[in-house]
Amino acid sequence: MNLQRPSIRNRRFDIIAVGELLVDFISTDFAEDLHEVKDFKRLQGGSPANLSMNMARLGNQAKLIATVGQDAMGEYLLNCVQALEVDCAHLARVDQPTSLILVTRSKEVSNFEAYRAADCQITEAQLTEQNLSDCSIFHTTCFGLSKAPAQQAILKAASFVAEEGGQLAIDVNYAKKIWPNQREAQEVVATYSSLGAFVKISEVDWQRLYNQPLKDPAKAAVHFLELGAREVCVTLGAKGCYVANVDEAYHLAARQIKVKDTTGAGDAFWAGFLTAWLDGGSLKERAIAGRKLAEIKLSHFGPLPFKVSRKDLYQDL
Repeated sequence: MNLQRPSIRNRRFDIIAVGELLVDFISTDFAEDLHEVKDFKRLQGGSPANLSMNMARLGNQAKLIATVGQDAMGEYLLNCVQALEVDCAHLARVDQPTSLILVTRSKEVSNFEAYRAADCQITEAQLTEQNLSDCSIFHTTCFGLSKAPAQQAILKAASFVAEEGGQLAIDVNYAKKIWPNQREAQEVVATYSSLGAFVKISEVDWQRLYNQPLKDPAKAAVHFLELGAREVCVTLGAKGCYVANVDEAYHLAARQIKVKDTTGAGDAFWAGFLTAWLDGGSLKERAIAGRKLAEIKLSHFGPLPFKVSRKDLYQDL
């Protein structure tokens, strides 16, 4: 991709990611169920946190808005994020335990169990209009939107960003054990999509949110486009991904690689896709960039390398 083409980097923050920052305890061996697990490895987790860090790895100006506890795990997480020079000026700490998740290491879909406390304590005071009006992309997740007070604060901020001409993005990482009120989840996702969001959803998340298998990614894309989404990325695991807007659509096949860890692969794909958008890439180029970063992630256990060159990101273009 020609990095000299016009970009969309005209604001202080390339991305503000809002939502969960938590501790992942991932099984050291591959397992289908947590009952099988003997040992766990502690890692920083949370989809918005992962995305903000991945964006920073690629040289983007990233800000994370989240809430952790006034405890050792909160300190650990803050240090992890700040090490990549992500802006954490509005990361809050409260007198509740830092949230954590037990996760199975998997070659396909991980199983998990969440223990939540501090992560949903995001308030409007953290989402200042000054910052929101100065971001190119405002991103969140179903996890982040699943509980009050975070839900109301994030929706209000998203509406403001849309009015200010910023681009919304969402990872529809729905799970019923995180958000038991499925009807509410569908309505909130529809509201967020209607603001012209970029929507990323996996085939597993589609089935979880709508209680039906995803037989045709094109129909899933149309569903979100009709809600008002600007673009849709349907990730299909080993079958690749399907990306679409009202003008064009592409299916991009996956390539065979040796998988070491699937946790965070979707966050890597989305970081590659959004970075290519900021750099002025076409829809197809963005999908290829997303695939490349996901491949790098899948070949590593734990997070991505400390820095990733955008030249490497675009080497397949």
